[in-house]
Order: sequence, then C-alpha cells, then structure tokens
Amino acid sequence: MTDGPQSFDILPGAAHSPVILHVPHSAREIPPAVRAGIVLDDDQLRRELDHITDSHTAEIAEEAAGLAGVTPWRFVNRMSRLVVDPERFPDEREEMTAVGMGVVYTRTTHRAVLRPDGTDPEPLIERYFRPYARAMTEAVADRLAATGRAVIVDVHSYPTERLPYELHGEGPRPPVCLGTDAFHTPPALLAAAREAFAPCGETGLDSPFSGTYVPLEFYGKRSEVGALMVEIRRDTYMTEPGGPAGPGLSRLAASLAALVDAVSG
Repeated sequence: MTDGPQSFDILPGAAHSPVILHVPHSAREIPPAVRAGIVLDDDQLRRELDHITDSHTAEIAEEAAGLAGVTPWRFVNRMSRLVVDPERFPDEREEMTAVGMGVVYTRTTHRAVLRPDGTDPEPLIERYFRPYARAMTEAVADRLAATGRAVIVDVHSYPTERLPYELHGEGPRPPVCLGTDAFHTPPALLAAAREAFAPCGETGLDSPFSGTYVPLEFYGKRSEVGALMVEIRRDTYMTEPGGPAGPGLSRLAASLAALVDAVSG
C-alpha cells in the first residue's frame, strides 16, 4: 500500500483542555486502491456507506467545539471505516471479527461479502491503522503532559432499527446511548454526560453499544485517561439512512458542548 495523504486530522483546542473529541466513523472516503479490493458495485457500496457511516458526527463535534467555553481538541478520521476501523482491537480480543468486522471488514452490515475470503489485512493495517493508533496515542500523551489528565469522548451514531451485524442489538435503543468502561469511565464523567444530554431525551447505558476507545498504551493502565462513548440514535438528527441532517444536530451539539465544559475544569 503506497504512502499518501494523512488519513486523519488533529484539530487543536485550548492548551489547558484535557478533552479530545474523537470522531472515527463519520467519513465516506475510500481511496481508489482500497476500493479495488471491495467486491460491491458502486450502488451497493453507496448503500453500505449509508448504513455503516456515522453521518454528520464530525459536524456535531465541530459545532460543539465552537460552542464550548474551553475549546476541546478534535481527532477526526477522514477515511471510511470500510478502509480500516481504528477502534477495533487488532488481535483476538475483538469480538466483531466473528461477523467479519474486525480491523479490516470482510462483511457488510447485512453480512454480505465486502472483501473476498482470504484478503490479507496487513497492508491496510500498516498504511492506515497503525499510524492512526500512534497519532491518537500521542494526542492523549500530549493532553496528559499538558493537563495531567485526558478525557476521550467518542462521537458516534447508530440506526433506529437493528442491523444484522449487531451482536448485542436486542436491548434498548434510546436517543442517546452512553458507552462506558469499568476502568476508564469514572462516575463523575458519566453523571456529567447524563446531565448534559438530558435535553435530548432519554439517555441509556451500554445498549445497543458498549465500551469506550482508549489507545492500547493506556488501556487498563492509566486511570488519568477518562473515556466515554456517546452513541446518538440517527433519527434524532438526520434522515436515515445516510440522508441530510436536521435541526436536531444543533441541539445535540449544544449538549456535547455542555459535556465538554463540565469535564474541562
């Protein structure tokens, strides 16, 4: 896999902000060399991107950053998760490998073939996954050095109706789902999120998606790294699947900004 432009952006915030808004799944971009390894035709790929992309979450994070009293840092993936999924474990810990959706997906949201069986994931991992992981590790280390702590807030969305790839989709699907980690999500962070998102309706916990993203260098080791996943049900701010955003986007951005400010002090 040849070198090319950087596949992510790190958008600086206030020097004294510990917060990183992480947006891993908002983009639809697939480089031609990667597209060549996907078996779907263009219409099928467009539909798959509609389902798998957390559309407009980069805009939610951008608007929230502008509204926050203390500007957070933003780490934004500019490539589709169909290139690589930067949030997957790169080893046997990743349960989504069971449905062909580990670091490099081989199956679609509806469990159809995305890449041929036997596809070697290593070139994509080397070109996209490892540089992303290194940069995110450095971004967290930078916040730790500057402020003594880091707070990663993952900004995601999910469909109103369960898709076939979901392993744990039988539970509640509230307007806002907060994904937590027993080590990295302290009670104060969770309480701040519940309060901040209260204007958006019910906030649920770890259903239909759970867990948080923390770079492996810190995962389970550094309690100064806090983390929370914010999963927003798509019908609250956009037309599904893959359609335009609506007025709900600004309400969610305001709530996200309130969370940023609550944990920045």
